[in-house]
Formats: sequence, C-alpha cells, structure tokens
Amino acid sequence: MIFKDYYKILGLETSRVSIDEIKIAYRNAAKKYHPDVNVGDSLAEERIKDINEAYRVLSVPSSKRKYDRIWNSHNLVNKKFSIKGKDSLVKMFFGNIKENHEEKRSKEPLRGENVETEITTTIYEAFNGADKKISLRTVDGKMKTFTVAIPQGIRDGEKIRLIGQGKPGINGGKNGDLFIKINIKNDKKFQLQGSDMYTDLLITPWEAALGTRVNIQSIDEETKVYIPQGIQSGEKIRIPGKGYKDGKGSRGDLIAEVKIMVPKKLTNQEKKIFEELNHVSTFNPRND
Repeated sequence: MIFKDYYKILGLETSRVSIDEIKIAYRNAAKKYHPDVNVGDSLAEERIKDINEAYRVLSVPSSKRKYDRIWNSHNLVNKKFSIKGKDSLVKMFFGNIKENHEEKRSKEPLRGENVETEITTTIYEAFNGADKKISLRTVDGKMKTFTVAIPQGIRDGEKIRLIGQGKPGINGGKNGDLFIKINIKNDKKFQLQGSDMYTDLLITPWEAALGTRVNIQSIDEETKVYIPQGIQSGEKIRIPGKGYKDGKGSRGDLIAEVKIMVPKKLTNQEKKIFEELNHVSTFNPRND
C-alpha cells in the first residue's frame, strides 16, 4: 500500500487541525469531486475514494493520533528512507485500509441511486388532477412505462416520488426512488403566477365608456363581474377566490386585464354613431 498524505488529499497543509475543520475540508473536497459533478471522469472517481478513505481515518480522534505519528515521520524522514518502509509503518498501525474496507463494503447491502426526471402538464391537468404516462430507459437499456397520478392543485416545480422505482439496490439493498418534477405549462387563456391566474377580458368601447356587467370564464366556472364606467385598456379587475389552488384548501384570485376591442368592420349605423360621437364628444386623450 502506497503512503498517502490524507491531509493533502483533503486540501489541508498541517495536521494541527480540529475534527470540525477536517469535516469541513471533507465536505468541500467531496462536493468538488462528486461523481454527479464529474460524470464519466475516472480520475474523479478515484479521487473521491481517496477522500472518503482520508476522512474515515482522520475523523476519528484515536486513528488520527496514530496517523499523525506516521505523517510527522514521513515529513521528517531522510530522503533515502524507502517508500516500502513508510508503507510498513502505515500497515503496522492501520493494516491494509483500502483493501479491508473494500472487502467489507463489497458485502454490504447498498441502496440503489435515486433517479430524477421531469414532465410537462397543462394548467387544466394540474388544477383538476390527471394520470399521465412517462417512459424511461432502465439500467439494462429497456424502456419502462410508469403511470403518474398528478394530484389536484399540484404546484409548479413540485416533485412526485415513486418509491422503489429508481436504480436497483446491490447485495439485497433497497431500490432507489424516482422523483418526477412537474412543470405546469401556461395556456393561451390562463397564465399561472403563484396561486393567482391571469387572463384577458375583452370588452367593447361602449362597455368601457358606459360600464356594464359581463360574464368571465375562470378555469372551472363562469362568473359575472362589474365593469366600472370609464375603465381603461390595461387596467386589471381582481376576482377573489377564482384562481389556482393554494395548497391550503383555498384558492388564489383570477386577475383579468381589460382589453378594449374596436370593431374592424362597422355597419353603416355604427359608423354613423361613431361619426356623430366624434363631432359631439369633448374628450381628447392627446390633450388630457
């Protein structure tokens, strides 16, 4: 077994460090060389094994004291001192750490890794709940189909967990889980922001000028709203409790943005009325 400088592996320059400092160094090193961050990097895989080995020795006060004696000898020893001699010292205190640990680990039941994916659902499916099918490729290369029950009122970005549908365990260990992130897609009629829903309310110029009551469609029902006299295009009307589900048994609001629509084609009578209005009206938005 080749002598390894466990302090150097963890990014530390001295043995005069506390267990807490070792833990912090370990977390930083493990994060830097984690397989998920270095996919396909065999050197990173070997490095993370060394990092784990170093932490197992240095995180226990008794084994740290033993290793410190070797570490100090290693730094003070004459250059002519053979590497074989250093290896013997390590084995004398710890035995063949790597081989013993790997032999023990190879027999332990290990839980399979979790798997994450995501699917897109419509705002209607998310509001009402729905069953959706997804297909994933398993470790052996085969496609597996899952039916995902999307609960009513699920929030955008929430994850659904399918227990035991991740990667298989080793040596009898439990399978990992499958986590499915839900992305709610906005639709032409409704846009979701938190628990509020936004929509457009199209009205005529005379409705805007005179005020009126109109029907507006929320995601699940039609409701009547009051349009105040003189409302302007771009103003918003809030309809409480007609938005998306908030996860607490209530609902957000439906917010309707007013858009005043002018007819592209006028009948003769409509044209006559507008011409008359143009003559009698004192309103001029360019001067107000």
